[in-house]
Amino acid sequence: MDPIHLFELVIVMFMAIIALHYAAHRLGLPPSVALLAGGALLAFLPGLPAITVDPALVLVIFLPPLLMDGAWSIALGRLRRHVIGIASLAIGAVIFTCAVVAMAAHLMFPSLPWAACAALGAIVSPPDAVSARAVLQRVKLPRRLQILLEGESLFNDASGLVLFRFAVAAAVTGLFSTTDAVTSFFLLAFGGALVGIAVGTVWVLFVRRLGDEYLIIASTTLLGWLSYLLGEMVHVSGVIAAVTTGLIAGWYQHTLLSAATRMRGTSFWTVIIFLMEATVFILIGLSLRGVVERGGGFGVVLATMGGPILAILIALALARFAWVFGSDLLIRLCNALGLKRYTPLGAPGATVLSWAGVRGVVTLALALSLPEGFPGRDFILVTSFAVILGTVLVQGTTLGRVIDWARLTEPESEKARLTMSQAEAAMAKAQLATVQRRAYDGQGNLIHPQLLERYQRRAVMIVDYAERTEHYVPVLHAHFDVVLEAVATGRRELIRLHRAGDIDDETLDELERDLDLEELSAISAKS
Repeated sequence: MDPIHLFELVIVMFMAIIALHYAAHRLGLPPSVALLAGGALLAFLPGLPAITVDPALVLVIFLPPLLMDGAWSIALGRLRRHVIGIASLAIGAVIFTCAVVAMAAHLMFPSLPWAACAALGAIVSPPDAVSARAVLQRVKLPRRLQILLEGESLFNDASGLVLFRFAVAAAVTGLFSTTDAVTSFFLLAFGGALVGIAVGTVWVLFVRRLGDEYLIIASTTLLGWLSYLLGEMVHVSGVIAAVTTGLIAGWYQHTLLSAATRMRGTSFWTVIIFLMEATVFILIGLSLRGVVERGGGFGVVLATMGGPILAILIALALARFAWVFGSDLLIRLCNALGLKRYTPLGAPGATVLSWAGVRGVVTLALALSLPEGFPGRDFILVTSFAVILGTVLVQGTTLGRVIDWARLTEPESEKARLTMSQAEAAMAKAQLATVQRRAYDGQGNLIHPQLLERYQRRAVMIVDYAERTEHYVPVLHAHFDVVLEAVATGRRELIRLHRAGDIDDETLDELERDLDLEELSAISAKS
């Protein structure tokens, strides 16, 4: 394709993303569903060339920054607290699901080699980080379920990639060693973690010496790719490397980054991640044409593969339910024996966790990377796409209803020791202590009376608010409504003065920035 036409196609795709997101918002649909369906429709538009997706390129472009973003913002304390549960899902559930799907595939097609069946299981077994984020952004979950799903989506790709690599090698060479596979997995994971720690440490030292916020934002943007590529270059897990780097950078960003850097960087990064996530679903939809054509057309695919694909989809869902409910039963047995370190999820929580296993870009990329001539390649490719389509369209659209049905509550053990109001009160007291110390000169004379009075009044108000939150919420909402109205009035007057030529552009920009900060502060305080 001509480079100019390729660029035009990219711009059209971004415009389609905006239109599909808007349509999803108006129709109350998950954006991932609208994007996937929109991409599939675009793929069959007359005159549009067939889109071929390079799987290696897709993984290296989209996976590292999305993993980095997830690790950057994850709750590290809860991640440590639930590391066993996350490992159970990211490793145990992936291996178990791979085995169940392989057996189902071999039952449907006895002529398909076991190694090829295992490759299919490895391709569809890990729920996808991008799809999980797209689903979780629209639902409200208890913290424990949220961290289990987020942690699983960050680490399970490494398990799936290792299983896939060994399954393909076994299919091509006819050789497989369980010992070698287990050893390889731990070496890849450990090596990836070391690479991630090294890159994260270098970033911390580097940022401490950088004085330019734009250089800091630019270097942080490249961090996920750098860690992933370096990990792959030394033949360890790039996934684990990117996640580890993201965890380190996310932990230190609170002390390393200035307020301006954090605000500007967050705004920039949010737009980048939005476009990347949306592009992934569009690309998945666009690849439908090639998948269907390889299968011989819709009619042939439905007639020859419909039944086996449906059976594999059911096996995939049942395997996750079996693993999650089995793990919950094991926790209950341990509790009955006196080992009460972990609290069972219960049937409603386990149902939600089981239903949230949505597949996406990693599944598609692994399927497309199968070598030509691989046993059952067309069937594996069509099945992989059907799994993505089925989980996104069915589970992605119904997860909210499942959560509503479950009526989940937050366990006391997962609740923070302090509420936000109590934390704000503690922060106000610490600030007041600093102001009280600095409000007097060396001779004990009060030199900042207004500042001291302001912080004393603020501390009293915040402490009182923390003790009587329900009483103050309506008053504060009304207060900040007035603030926002005043900001809007000030903005209109500022624009009028600029349009009349009474103030120059520099004055407009300076005063408008003050109004923007005041507006953001009011919106944050009101929410």
